[in-house]
Amino acid sequence: MSSFLAPNIERKGRIVRGVSALILLGTAGFLFTIHWVPAIVLTLAGLFVLFEALRGWCVLR
Repeated sequence: MSSFLAPNIERKGRIVRGVSALILLGTAGFLFTIHWVPAIVLTLAGLFVLFEALRGWCVLR
């Protein structure tokens, strides 16, 4: 399992994912005031993308 989660993206990819995570989480925070279901979905997606950025790992690679 450790080879599956081995880092496979470089610094630029990590930065892009980190910014994407912040955008997703910010949008989720805004949506909580309107409707909670899409906000939960965006929160989960944002947390996963943040995990990818911090780990240096991408599920699609």
